[in-house]
Amino acid sequence: MKNLQELFEHQIKDLYSAETQLIAALPKMAENASDSKLQKAFTDHLEETKQQKTRLKEICDELDIKPGGEKCKAMEGLIKEAEGFIDEAETDEVMDAGLIAEAQRVEHYEISGYGTAVRFAKELGHSDIAKKLQKTLDEEYDADNKLDKLAEGRLNKKAKA
Repeated sequence: MKNLQELFEHQIKDLYSAETQLIAALPKMAENASDSKLQKAFTDHLEETKQQKTRLKEICDELDIKPGGEKCKAMEGLIKEAEGFIDEAETDEVMDAGLIAEAQRVEHYEISGYGTAVRFAKELGHSDIAKKLQKTLDEEYDADNKLDKLAEGRLNKKAKA
């Protein structure tokens, strides 16, 4: 990469790959959650993630770049870690608390990636694209906050017992 525009395009492709992988992983997380509110949080975020991927595809079309070809190795690792945890949890309560922890790792990665992409878009003068990316960034923060509330509200307490 020789300039910020190329780096920005790389970031967009990486986020597209991350969202694609997450769309495949979220149903398994929802399926393994025993708490109905946690299941709903995962299924709701799945629908939101599909919209985020569509938004990224629109950005790729605007920039005349192909979204494929990149594999987000970080998301791949985060998902493998979550799958490994699912195989290790011995109680429903620990499963739910652990799924929240794994999902928040994913959210924090996405917050970092979208935050960087918003800054790059603004710097490059892509104000409409920056707004679309900011919408996704706001959604990622909201998802993280919802998971926090579930964990702090009761699920961590149940796992403690």
